[in-house]
Amino acid sequence: MQLLNSYQAMDERINGRWASELVAELPERLSTRVLELAERQPRHEAIVDDEVRWCYAELADEVRAATTWLAELGVRPGDRLMTVSENCRALVVLLLAASEMDAWLAIVNSRLSAKEVDLICGNCEPRRIVYTSAASRDAAEHGVRHGAESVHHASLGELMIGPLTDTATESVHASGGEQVAAMIYTSGTTGTPKGVMLTHRGILYIASISGGMRHLTQGQRVYGVLPMSHVFGLASVCVGSLYNGACLYPVPRFEAPVLVEALVDERITVLQGVPAMYARMLDYLTHQGVALDAPALIYISAGGSPLDADIKRRVEAVFGQTLHNGYGLTEASPTISQTRINDTPASTTVGRVLPLLEYRLEPLGNVDAEASEAGELWVRGPNVMRGYFRQPEATRACLDDAGWLNTGDIARVDAAGELYIVGRSKELIIRSGFNIYPPDVEAVINEHPEVTLSAVVGREVAGNEEVIAFVQCATGTSLNEEALRTFVAERLAPYKRPCEIFLVDALPATATGKILKGRLRQQAQEGYPYD
Repeated sequence: MQLLNSYQAMDERINGRWASELVAELPERLSTRVLELAERQPRHEAIVDDEVRWCYAELADEVRAATTWLAELGVRPGDRLMTVSENCRALVVLLLAASEMDAWLAIVNSRLSAKEVDLICGNCEPRRIVYTSAASRDAAEHGVRHGAESVHHASLGELMIGPLTDTATESVHASGGEQVAAMIYTSGTTGTPKGVMLTHRGILYIASISGGMRHLTQGQRVYGVLPMSHVFGLASVCVGSLYNGACLYPVPRFEAPVLVEALVDERITVLQGVPAMYARMLDYLTHQGVALDAPALIYISAGGSPLDADIKRRVEAVFGQTLHNGYGLTEASPTISQTRINDTPASTTVGRVLPLLEYRLEPLGNVDAEASEAGELWVRGPNVMRGYFRQPEATRACLDDAGWLNTGDIARVDAAGELYIVGRSKELIIRSGFNIYPPDVEAVINEHPEVTLSAVVGREVAGNEEVIAFVQCATGTSLNEEALRTFVAERLAPYKRPCEIFLVDALPATATGKILKGRLRQQAQEGYPYD
C-alpha cells in the first residue's frame, strides 16, 4: 500500500439500497425523519423510559410541545442550549426540539466534576442550561450549585432550568452540512475541554449508514446505555435508532443486573457498549453463577476503546454470537469503520471504512520493521466535525483546509480492506529504539483468567521510556504481581514487558468506560497507582 495515496471506500448495498442513495436522501435536520415516522408508523414504540412508553406519534407531540416551551424560555434560533444530564426521555426530546428550533445542543455528562462542568460552561456560554434532575442526582447537584430553578414537567419529569443569559446567537444555515446540531465536549481532565461542533448531516450520515449496517429497523429494541453526552451514544445509538424507526431504551447508567433483566423482560434485540461494559457483565455473571438469557438479542457490538482478542472471545462464548467491532472518534461523529453484520471475524479488526469516506495513511517516524505498513490515519467525509468551538488553533492542529481530519491513531489496512488500529500516536512508547503499542501488551495481560481489564502507558526516564501496566483484577481473585509477571514473560518479548505492574481495584474511566490514560500516565510518572 502506498501510504501517501488517499482512497475512497466503495459504495455498497445496505438493506437492499446503495449507500449513495441513502446519503442523497438525508434530511437537513435531525428531527425531520422522526416527525415523518410519526405519520408513517404513529403507533410503533419509539421510547421506553422506565414506566413511560411513547409511540412515534407521542414522541412527535412531545418534541413540538418542547419547541414551544423552549421558545417561551427565551431560546432562539442560533442559540446554544446546554444540558447537564444522563440518558432519559427528556434529553431525547430536548435534542430533537433544539433541532426544530435551529439551536445547538451542548450535551454535558452530569457525572463530570464541578470544575469540568464549569470549564465547559465558560467555553459554551449557553443561553439556557437544562438539568435532567429526575434521571440524575448529579445533575440536580450541579443545578443547585448554579442556582437553577426546579420545574415539574408533566411529560419529561423533574427538571431544573438555569437562568437566561445574554449571549450572541450563531448563524443559522439551511444546509445540514453547515448547521451545527450538537456539541460534544472532549475530556477536560488534562486541559481545557474542546467543544466538537457536529453537523446535522454528519450525525445523520452515521445514523443512516452505520445504523443501516446494523439492520436497525422498525421492531428492533435498542438498549441505550451509552451516554448521549458521548457521540457514540448520541449518533450511533440514539439518532441511529430513531432515524431507522426502532425503539430506544434510554438508560442513565450501566448496571449489570438491570441489563440482565431487560434482555429478558423487554426482549432487547440490539446491544451496543464499550469493552469495559462487557467485561463487567462477564464478571457479574461469573460472580452470580448464572448463565446469560437473551432470547431476542440479534446484534452486539463494542466501540469507544480498543477491543482485545481475549475479551472478544469470552464475550462471544457467553453471548453465543459475534461481538462486532468498530472505530471512530468524536470529531468524526463518530464512526469511521465497522464490521458488517454478516461478518464473523476472528480477529479484532475494526472492519472496513464506511462507504464513500476517504482515508489515507501518513508515514510515521521511528517505525520499526514490524509496523512498516502502519501509518497515521487521516479521513475526510460528511461526518467530519466543523471544528472546535472558539478554538481555531486546536482546530487547525487536526483539521486541514481541505477537510482532512488527522485522527491521531496509528492504523494499517490489509489486502481485504480491513482496518486495524495499532495504537494512538500520542500513546506510542519508544523503548530503547523499539516501538511498543500499548494495545499489544494489554491484549496479553487480559488473557490471564483473573484479569478483567488493563491499561498500559509509558513513563519517561532519562533518555528512554518504560512500560507501566495498571491491572484491574476480577472480583474475588487473589492474583499477585509476581504471578502476572511470570504469565506475561512467557508471552511477550523482553522489551515489551512492563517494568512495573500496579494491581488496582478499578481503572479510572469516563462514563462510557473509556480508560483515562492521561491520569494513569501522570500516576505512573509519580510512581504509584491512583487513589
